[in-house]
Amino acid sequence: MKQQFAGGVIAVLVAVVLWGAQFPIAKDAFGAVDPLHVTAVRYGVGASVLVLILIWREGVAAFSYAGRFWPAAMVGTIGTCFSALLVFFGLSLTRPEHAAVIVALQPSITAIADWLVRGRRPADFTLGCIVFAFAGVVMVVTKGQFSFDFRQGEWKGDVLVLLGATCWVAYTMATENFRGWSALRFTTLTLLPGTLAVFLVTLVAVAAGAAVVPGIAALTSVGWQLAYLALAGVVLALVCWNAGNQRIGALNAMLMQNFLPVVTFAVLFLQGQRYDAAELGGVGMVIGALVTNNAYLRRRAARGARRA
Repeated sequence: MKQQFAGGVIAVLVAVVLWGAQFPIAKDAFGAVDPLHVTAVRYGVGASVLVLILIWREGVAAFSYAGRFWPAAMVGTIGTCFSALLVFFGLSLTRPEHAAVIVALQPSITAIADWLVRGRRPADFTLGCIVFAFAGVVMVVTKGQFSFDFRQGEWKGDVLVLLGATCWVAYTMATENFRGWSALRFTTLTLLPGTLAVFLVTLVAVAAGAAVVPGIAALTSVGWQLAYLALAGVVLALVCWNAGNQRIGALNAMLMQNFLPVVTFAVLFLQGQRYDAAELGGVGMVIGALVTNNAYLRRRAARGARRA
């Protein structure tokens, strides 16, 4: 059991590291290709690779939805189409470090969603940690000024990223409804309808004149970024995330998101970006609140087990 849990932690950590690096990488790609087509290419390539891997590992029979196509399609559309498009469109309007810190709020969003959907009210201590974590996000976004310059438009991107992160929480929480499916099968069978939804949105946007199909030169100019987003960010990271989530549970998996902004800030630092004390303090507030709440929940669970 301990080895299984440890393997789950490692799998989730791999996914978090890969996703933490993808924010600055995706931001670079947006200079040549719009977020809509980046997402379409990313999931189109990723889904194709996963289909081949699933056939190789589990055979054609694994593509049977066993009467659960519509639930899987809904979950996949929320997690692949809505979440990805909202986060990437938001990222195109804001900064990678903002997006990373907001996504790190997913444990708090999970606790709130669990309260609203399942009626399990978080403890007062947990609610206090959630408020403190949100204050940390505000610290990063405003650089300690606690005021927003609405003319810059970054706040719109921040809101879109928050909505996208909420969609990803819904996707992760739904994993437990597909027990009996391997992580690879769940990933592929939810990714396929989600990818089709992304293609549909892209076609509608192009037909409406809201997006332009990028040329070969534009795509090749950010070829390695697109390859990373598809192969590392989708194929490897998504399978690792779902495999780890199945082993350690949605809440523990979400708590590992604490490391995501650390990875993003480190990548940006290596690219030459520097941060002020308010930004670093805000990141510390977010991570500190989530880690402290994790420790509190574990102590409370241990006390409950001893009493039982």
